[in-house]
Formats: sequence, C-alpha cells, structure tokens
Amino acid sequence: MAQPLGYITPTMHPTPSASAQDAEDPDIAQLASLAEARDRIVAAVHEVVVGQGKVVDQLLVALFGSGHALFVGAPGLAKTLLVSTVAHTLDLEFSRIQFTPDLMPADITGSEVLDEDPATGRRTFRFIPGPVFCNILLADEINRTPPKTQAALLQAMQEGRVSAGGKTHALPSPFHVFATQNPIEQEGTYPLPEAQLDRFMLEIRVDYPDPEAEKAIVARGEDPPAPAPVLSPAELVRHQALVRRLPVPPSVVEYVVHLLRATRPSDPSCPADVRRLVRWGAGPRAGRQLVTAARARAALAGVPAARIEDVRALARPALRHRIVPSFAAEAEGIDPERIVDRVLEAVDPAAAEGP
Repeated sequence: MAQPLGYITPTMHPTPSASAQDAEDPDIAQLASLAEARDRIVAAVHEVVVGQGKVVDQLLVALFGSGHALFVGAPGLAKTLLVSTVAHTLDLEFSRIQFTPDLMPADITGSEVLDEDPATGRRTFRFIPGPVFCNILLADEINRTPPKTQAALLQAMQEGRVSAGGKTHALPSPFHVFATQNPIEQEGTYPLPEAQLDRFMLEIRVDYPDPEAEKAIVARGEDPPAPAPVLSPAELVRHQALVRRLPVPPSVVEYVVHLLRATRPSDPSCPADVRRLVRWGAGPRAGRQLVTAARARAALAGVPAARIEDVRALARPALRHRIVPSFAAEAEGIDPERIVDRVLEAVDPAAAEGP
C-alpha cells in the first residue's frame, strides 16, 4: 500500500477499538474503503508519473470533490500524462482537446448535421456529440483559444450539460474538466475571464520535480503503459456522494466565511494591507467549493469530518485564481498567492472555534 505523500494526512482505517455503532455505520465503512482506494490510486499513478505528490493529492481532491481543476505549469512537466493516467486508473472515458486560436465552440460541444432519408426524401437534424461528452475532458492550453470558444465550457462545467440546436443534452456522470495553462508564453494567448476561472474548484501549480525525481525521469526510457483500473466509475460516483455527505462543523464554516470576507476590499474585516492589494475578492461560490474540497481532503485521509486544517491546506489553490490584484499589487510584484498568504496570517482559526 502506498504511503501518503505528506500533503494528505495518513489514512485512518477503523481499529478494533471502534464502537459497535461505528462498525455498523455504512458511511464509516465506506470512508475506510475510500481511504484504501486513495492509496491504490496513488500507487498506480506513480507507476507512470514520477514525483509530483502534492499535485496528485490536489487532483484527487478536485476529482472526489466533484470539481474541476486548472493546472498551471511550464511545458514538459507531465500535466497531460498525469490526467490521462488518473482517468485510466478509474476506468473513465477520457478526451483531450488541444485548444488553438481557430477552435470553434462546436468543435467542443458537437453540432447538428442534416440527414436525408433516401427512401422518403425527408430531412431531419441529427446531433453529433463533441469530445466534451466524456468523463474527464483535458482542455490542453485552454488560454490559447478566444473567449467565445472558452465560454463553450461554461454550461458544461456548471450544469453538466450542453445546449445545441435549441436542445439540451446531458453529459455523462461523472464529468470533470481538467485544463492546463502555460504561465510562460503570453504571446497569442487569451487570459481566462473571471467567470470562467470561478468554475474551477482548484488552481493547481505544477512545479519542476525535485532532484531525485528528475534523475529518475531523465534516466527513464519510454513511459510505462497505463495502469489497470483500480476503481470503477460507479464506485467513484458513490465516493463523491459520500464526500458531499461528510459533516462540516460550524467552526469550519465560520472560518471559511472569515477568509472570504478578508479578501474583499469593501468589507470592514478585510485587513488594511490586503485592502490596498485587491481589486476584487472571492465570492460565495469560492466558499462552497473550498468547503467541498476540505470535505474531500478529509475523506481521502479517512477522517469523518472536514477540519480547519483541511481548509488551510487548500486555501491557496482554492482562492488564488479568484482574487483580482490591484494596480498597487502588480506594481510591487505581489501575486494572488502572496495575498492569500497574508489573509491566512490575518485570520485567526481560533476566532472561528469560539470560546
């Protein structure tokens, strides 16, 4: 069994000292099953992808939290390989779209074609589904296509369906968009609008591997074949439902709300040094998704409730893409991640826990 990678706390399987009530609770048993499945998935992924333990953990948080994720990193860091490998380990239907300036919305969602019956001559329209009809869609270099095409994913990401020809078509379940973005090349790119960014549960930063991992990557020949599935799509959906049922203590909700309000310059609770650095802060959707991500992180560790430590561990990837820096922040070279760090320093977790 794979060892946890430090980002998620060690799995907590039921012990002989657990109460009879816990032993009879199906959710407790399923929680242990999810923690074990997480270990198997991580082990399978690392048969193909070397290192990037924190990235794998955050990807699983988004996946089991029923969310979407934006991967930001330089070329050649195995972002595409990681997403496709996770899709194989869960036996999910995988599609990849290379976003380019000439990509059209219909190239993503699908289009209607005119069919003619040779016997009667009757003509009817038939919808041909696009690559978005899958379980995991990899939107590769999503910022290389114009906003009109980027917007084709908005309804799919929010509602799990697409509209074409006056009809609405449901997408398969589960459905996730994992997009990649290159932070280096800005020529010929179209920054994602705030409404699009807000649909992503997490912005996952993919950094260069550590020296030992890089040695293993350089010494490797061809990438090994994709691992055999360790979890079925139906089991994934069942575990996602468990994550949504996981309790969230009032203190965790209180802490999340304190964090959100501290990012908004118009709010009295926003710290003075943050107020001058932010033009626009995180909204309620960010709070809901941060709570869901905290649930997923706790569940993957075998913990039966979301904790403040889960919120703090995920605050950066959940909030940094939802904060619009001010001109002062840009002039001083202060990016949204550093702003989130200042918010975390200013908001005391103990204040949310009460007396």
